[in-house]
Amino acid sequence: MSFFVTSAGLGDGANLGGLEGADAHCQMLAEAAGATGQTWMAYLSAEGVDARDRIGAGPWTNANGDVIAEDVASLHSDANNITKETALTETGEIVKGRGDEPNQHDILTGTNEDGTLAADMTCSDWTSNGEGSAMVGHSDRMGPEDLATGTSWNAAHPSRGCSQDDLIGTGGNGYFYCFAAN
Repeated sequence: MSFFVTSAGLGDGANLGGLEGADAHCQMLAEAAGATGQTWMAYLSAEGVDARDRIGAGPWTNANGDVIAEDVASLHSDANNITKETALTETGEIVKGRGDEPNQHDILTGTNEDGTLAADMTCSDWTSNGEGSAMVGHSDRMGPEDLATGTSWNAAHPSRGCSQDDLIGTGGNGYFYCFAAN
């Protein structure tokens, strides 16, 4: 396994303790699931940092061994294999998506579709549970047909806000993607 969606957020909305706190959460969850000996990085952008540059070169596989993407270019193209069935947690569980109760497919990224920083959409670089919003992607690649970006895994729409209640109300739970950087 070298890719997963966190099975739990930190419980404080988009306040993840910055990139360091998010990376530590990825590392802890991965090691608890038996994925040791790797350096895990959260797929999050922040001021001066693009998510695409934090995650290594690939390839990446989920807990079932399915290839998500061969490299950074394919990850950020239509060639990636991120779907409801493949965007699994570190324990191999499917993230509840559109049509499930509760819908939790909104995954924090703070990025544009190409993996670069979505300006002013990182909840103060992942340190705020108050004002602002975060760019989220849909782990199941499903969204309303009237939303042009609804099928984006990393840049579907901004959250309602940065609090835990705002993230839940938008269709998330403070989850984010983790990649083993190599």
